[in-house]
Amino acid sequence: MWKAIKIFGFIVGVYAVARALVEPFVIDMSDPATYQGDWGGPSLGGVLLAHCGPGVVAAVVMIWALLRRRSRFRSQNQ
Repeated sequence: MWKAIKIFGFIVGVYAVARALVEPFVIDMSDPATYQGDWGGPSLGGVLLAHCGPGVVAAVVMIWALLRRRSRFRSQNQ
C-alpha cells in the first residue's frame, strides 16, 4: 500500500513540477488581463506563487526523498 501511495505522490509531483516549469511561458506576463482571473490573481506574484509554488515544493520533497533513499542504500551496502 505504501509503495502505491509513493508512486502516486511521485506522479503528482512530476505533474506539479512540469506545470511550474511551463506556467511562466503560458501566461503573458506583460498583460495583466490574461492572468487576473487565475488563482492567486490579480497580481503576477500571486499567480506565479499559486501555480509554481506547489511545483517548487514537490521538487524539493522529491529531491530530498531520493537523496535520503540513496544514502540509506549506500549505508546498507557498506
